Amino acid sequence: MPVDLTAPLPSELFAVPGVRIGSTMAGVRKVGRRDLSVWLLDEGSAVGGVFTQNRYCAAPVQLCREHVALGSVRAFLINTGNANAGTGADGLARARRSCGALAAKLGLLPEQVLPFSTGVIMETLPVERIEAGLDAALLAAAPDHWFEAAQAIMTTDTLPKAASRRIEIEGRSVTLTGIAKGAGMIRPNMATMLGFVATDACVAPALMQALAREAADASFNRITVDGDTSTNDSFVVVATQKAGHAPITDLDSPAGRALRAALNDLAVQLAQAIVRDGEGATKFIRVQIDGGRDEAECRLAAYAIAHSPLVKTAFFASDPNLGRILAAVGYAGIADLDQSLIEMHLGDVHVVTAGGRHPEYVEADAARVMKGSDILVRVNLNRGSATSTVWTCDFSEDYVRINADYRS
Repeated sequence: MPVDLTAPLPSELFAVPGVRIGSTMAGVRKVGRRDLSVWLLDEGSAVGGVFTQNRYCAAPVQLCREHVALGSVRAFLINTGNANAGTGADGLARARRSCGALAAKLGLLPEQVLPFSTGVIMETLPVERIEAGLDAALLAAAPDHWFEAAQAIMTTDTLPKAASRRIEIEGRSVTLTGIAKGAGMIRPNMATMLGFVATDACVAPALMQALAREAADASFNRITVDGDTSTNDSFVVVATQKAGHAPITDLDSPAGRALRAALNDLAVQLAQAIVRDGEGATKFIRVQIDGGRDEAECRLAAYAIAHSPLVKTAFFASDPNLGRILAAVGYAGIADLDQSLIEMHLGDVHVVTAGGRHPEYVEADAARVMKGSDILVRVNLNRGSATSTVWTCDFSEDYVRINADYRS
């Protein structure tokens, strides 16, 4: 079961002027599940995207990078059940064919379509099933189909992940709505498994890449379920230019700051939902590292803790074997770390002072904290003023079971 997470209500998800979404059951891998969706973007929409740094990236990621750079994206084509990764030249050809098929139906160029795939790696993309499902997906396209879109990108997720925001810019109402998927193979590196946010804000196209990258760094690049970076990670932000305010040409202007804050807040909610729905997760864990010389070394320590199977299994068992956390900090890669300066809190319990056990620490207090479903681990390196936070979850037997059965 997801950790303190519920599915959004369709009524809570706001339509974004300039975006229509349709989905269908194409039988990409399994029958009877929504697995193909199309997004139709009005002319003039601006798109920014960040993608996996896994060098074995999937065919659709390779095409997305090419097509985003051209600057005239008008449609997305998304399938689940098949990642089209590890498929060589044939996979690229099939991804191009799928873009061409949708483009032909919309009177677009293939380069105006962004393809996205998620699912099993090293299996041939059944492009014929995708082509056969396009008419049904296009027929279903509507501005208010965000909930269906969130369902259509799920794989091992137990709940759809979606959220909306409304803000004012220069007296105009601006809408942001986004969806994401992911539960396993999660340690994003420049993006998330799949994440899409659209807004009707008016934004200079040249700013979209910076907007997407900042949002990813504030959210999806701070989560880990199992430390694995997917071949298909993609996070895309769309601005349809429909809100009616003056175009944002400076992200540090009042309008730019308002949009950035809303987008980053929305992305954080979606990213945390991925962790809360992590495969087999029973606990949501915030790892906060303070007192670093820079944010980079704080993140080294945070991810060392968050990735450790020993730490994660201890949290699952509510076992305050907290030496595992200190050991992870020690091997994080901070060469001149002074262990005698380290302080650590587990929730409200001061566990470590001056690098050793706090004299007033009682293990029963830590066990109490670890029995909760939402846990804060706070480590102070006392080397500087930098800080960073990473969100993760525990490891349970269900994580092994889910991944052992993934292809069956």
